[in-house]
Amino acid sequence: MTWPEVLAPFRTFILKVANRCNIDCDYCFVFNSKDQAARRLPARMGLDVVRAAVRRIGEHAAAHDLRTVHVVLHGGEPLLLGVRQMADLLGSVREGVPSGTQVRYELQTNGTLLSDAWLDLFERYEVAVGVSLDGPPRANDQHRLSHAGRSSAASAVRGIELLRSRPQLFAGLLAVVDLANDPAEVHDYLAAFAPPVIDFGLPHATHDDPPHRGDPSVPEYGLWMSKVYDTWLAQPEHRHSVRMLEDIVALSSGVRGSVETLGLAPPTSVVIESDGSIEGVDTLRSVQEGASWLGLDVFQHSFDEAMLHPKLRNRQHGLHALAGKCRNCPFVNVCGGGYLPHRFSAADGYRNPSVYCADLEYLIRHVQGSLRQHGWDPYAQATSSS
Repeated sequence: MTWPEVLAPFRTFILKVANRCNIDCDYCFVFNSKDQAARRLPARMGLDVVRAAVRRIGEHAAAHDLRTVHVVLHGGEPLLLGVRQMADLLGSVREGVPSGTQVRYELQTNGTLLSDAWLDLFERYEVAVGVSLDGPPRANDQHRLSHAGRSSAASAVRGIELLRSRPQLFAGLLAVVDLANDPAEVHDYLAAFAPPVIDFGLPHATHDDPPHRGDPSVPEYGLWMSKVYDTWLAQPEHRHSVRMLEDIVALSSGVRGSVETLGLAPPTSVVIESDGSIEGVDTLRSVQEGASWLGLDVFQHSFDEAMLHPKLRNRQHGLHALAGKCRNCPFVNVCGGGYLPHRFSAADGYRNPSVYCADLEYLIRHVQGSLRQHGWDPYAQATSSS
């Protein structure tokens, strides 16, 4: 089959600046999943890798006339890089990217190592900081413990409260859904920190290793997120967004969403590992050993070469790459077939509906039904905007 080429340039560059972590989340796709490559990579990204990566980012920005690029500092736990080395890294990025391209910095952390020294540095470079927290201590400690099996909740909350003292730096909170936790309680606990965004993620799972469910015949994750939606909607005093839910509203209206987990737009992010390797979707490590590996690196290869790699070109094919059930589904423009790792099976590769197909359908129906109750037909909006 010949598929149309719609090769979108990369706009988000995820730097794995530290390939170790000071806590041990049992669902971590970096250290506790099928692919264990991170344990064999350098613990920290050296400046030689940073400079090579920035040179490639500059080339890519110039070739595609990108006025803005996003540089995401990630791990492991990125703060394990250390304040001084992080300052050198940020300085190298600022010096290396062409003056006509604006760099927006983002960092995702577990929050336990945040300090005033870190926040001073982030203020200097305008780094937006997101923190991972799954809810109240009891909920958070289901999965996010230290290597010694102790709670990480108090240290994370201390970091969040410190971050709240510099609200211009606070990007939001990231939580992984656990059916054992009460959705309204989790939402309200996270909302009490006044984050600009709460980003809920579904646990990584495949058809060969499906997500935990109490009753496989019930769309439990869809029900859970629908309760989050109802709780969020019922409290107009809150000013935060819930990313997954706002994306469903946007995509239902014909507007592009903000993340790769929903919708049919081609992804525009790429990962640079601590040794300079260029990687595709790093969450594919939850699928099988080597699923995200491209055999490319920033020393020898450009990002344009990475765009043409078969593993990444498959991400660009949108509707044409989906299973027949998805292509014929009325919700495909919103769910996009689900997140790529969640479609995988050893038998059929990624040409399956998401393991969360029923959950996504339930949630989308719930959100769109709510919109209609308020006099807004999402499909009419989508038609008028196309």
